[in-house]
Amino acid sequence: MCIFAAENSNQEHMIQSMTGYGKASAEFGGKKIVAEIKSLNSKALDLSVRIAPIYREKEMEVRQMVASKLERGKIEMNIWTENEESASAQPINQSVFAAYVEQLRQLSETQGIEMPAGGHLMQIVLRMPDVMTKTENPVLTDEEWQVARGVVEEAIDKLVEFRTQEGIALARKFEEKLTNIENLLHSIEPYETERVERIRARIMDGLAAIPNAQYDSNRLEQEMIYYIEKLDISEEKQRLTNHLAYFRQTMAEGHGQGKKLGFIAQEMGREINTTGSKSNQAEMQNIVVKMKDELEQIKEQVLNVM
Repeated sequence: MCIFAAENSNQEHMIQSMTGYGKASAEFGGKKIVAEIKSLNSKALDLSVRIAPIYREKEMEVRQMVASKLERGKIEMNIWTENEESASAQPINQSVFAAYVEQLRQLSETQGIEMPAGGHLMQIVLRMPDVMTKTENPVLTDEEWQVARGVVEEAIDKLVEFRTQEGIALARKFEEKLTNIENLLHSIEPYETERVERIRARIMDGLAAIPNAQYDSNRLEQEMIYYIEKLDISEEKQRLTNHLAYFRQTMAEGHGQGKKLGFIAQEMGREINTTGSKSNQAEMQNIVVKMKDELEQIKEQVLNVM
């Protein structure tokens, strides 16, 4: 039965992609607080956080928030603020500026040194201590952090939603490929029966071509049965069918199954390869090649499942 019979009825029980994006913002105290998060494939949780200085003391809390919801992936989280109004220039302490200019003028007179020209003089004075008014380091209040924390949570939730939608697309692709493999597996059956007869006929024709060949017909029959049994693929077909069902079952268990799906795909590959090694008929070999192609597409995409 297709896992999409009741499509999206419960997205919590669907696989998720590891790639995703989320962004959120809110306004507080005349500025905009922005959080942006991106996620790519990774075998484990690889988290990078860039955070505005005012929120730096909360970095560990942010990391815990990300880790609790995203589990694994190469994740980049950025949190910054934007002034709503045009940033005003850093104010100049005019009294300090004037005092420096007067001191330089006096030194010029007493030491007989030419006073710097206007533009050059301004550059010199502006680099003097305390000419530029220093702003105090901002203090993070509980009220602001609650707003900022909400922005971070919203961005993470949007990334999870993105991952879920991507996971639905992946699951559809997997279902298509699994069905293709099933159909190809069933298409082998007519050739299996035909192959047994071909093998038997080829052996008998070979014996008939030997002049005066003497053989025990009972022993020959036993040997042919033994040879044909070695080429039998019934067990491989049954195991592959079981793996296909298990893959579907695992997808339905929800996110966090990426590694498990990868292991199942590997086991599917073993059965397909063994089937190929036992398929000494061109038509069967062609079908096996097609199954391998379908499986390779599953393996490529399963790397993107969380």
